[in-house]
Amino acid sequence: MVRTPAPELGEVLIPADVLQRRIAELGAQITADYRDDPPLLICVLKGAFLFLADLSRAIDLEVEFDFMAVSSYGSATKTSGVVRIVKDLDLDLTDRHVLLVEDIVDSGLTLSFLRRNLEARNPASLEVCALLVREESEVPDLRYTGFRVPNVFVVGYGLDIAEKHRNLPYICVWEGAG
Repeated sequence: MVRTPAPELGEVLIPADVLQRRIAELGAQITADYRDDPPLLICVLKGAFLFLADLSRAIDLEVEFDFMAVSSYGSATKTSGVVRIVKDLDLDLTDRHVLLVEDIVDSGLTLSFLRRNLEARNPASLEVCALLVREESEVPDLRYTGFRVPNVFVVGYGLDIAEKHRNLPYICVWEGAG
């Protein structure tokens, strides 16, 4: 077990090199799948921004980006159960192939909300690429998944606790209070 230098950070679940290798694989798969119709990548802020940056460089197509921010956690480690849009998209999705880039899928509440919201904007297609999915999650129709993770609170590589630890190059367990 690899420990992190801060006492509130526990075991490293996904080391940086393993993250980058899997992201390269996802990029190659997306490149092959969208060869004829490059997707519009929609990043769910703030957690997915590092993943989007690395994933987009691993996709060998001319892709476009847009950003959306939603909140269901605030600064807590448990979801509030209410999803709200904090920042909406700038681009029109009509007849576009859309790939939603998510950091983590927990219960599926946020993803379900986003799917309904984006489908209502009439894209040609809508798929999801999630870096992390909880092991107990039974969210259907995830076309691209990076890793399955246990039901522990994780930080690093864009994921945070009260806006901290996003800049870690790996994903680890949060063992602090919160």
